[in-house]
Amino acid sequence: MTRLHLVRHGPTHAKVMVGWSDLPADLSDTAAIARLSTHLPATARIISSDLSRASATADAIQTSQTRLPHNPDLREINFGTWELRSHADIEAEDPDNIRAYWETPGEVRPPGGESWHEVCNRVDQAIDHLMQTHPGQDLIIVAHFGVILTQLQRALRLDTDATFAHRIDNLSVTELTRHGPDTWSPGLINHLP
Repeated sequence: MTRLHLVRHGPTHAKVMVGWSDLPADLSDTAAIARLSTHLPATARIISSDLSRASATADAIQTSQTRLPHNPDLREINFGTWELRSHADIEAEDPDNIRAYWETPGEVRPPGGESWHEVCNRVDQAIDHLMQTHPGQDLIIVAHFGVILTQLQRALRLDTDATFAHRIDNLSVTELTRHGPDTWSPGLINHLP
């Protein structure tokens, strides 16, 4: 049994699509960070995406946990040419593609970016490697909205509509327990301690 504690990084306050751009997190809400840190298991391993908004959040919540090296496979969705652009600007330029990307995720990808299926495959492989390397342990994974959704979809066997209906707030934790190769149970989802 391996428990995943999926933590979304602190807010960036960006009003554009932020995937692989390395925007910093606002970690000024020290009370929220302290509550989150206290909620997480002290004996866990902690890992983050290599983007600074995730790694700085991991630094802020880490107490006695063993830190693992940052992992670029835990990055947010690669939005390609849509990166750092507003939804309205993209819709004005490429309305059919952006609607298809969010309404029927799967194989549709932003120009130069990755599809939902590609994101799921990348993240699933990274999470599987972590669980194989650290079997039976608690793993705190500080990452991004899309990363957390990939694991919710996999663990709960949701379709994409149900997956994207989940709210994942900054500095929230989502807990999933893996009992066997295809056996998962959910714990708290989008919990703000």
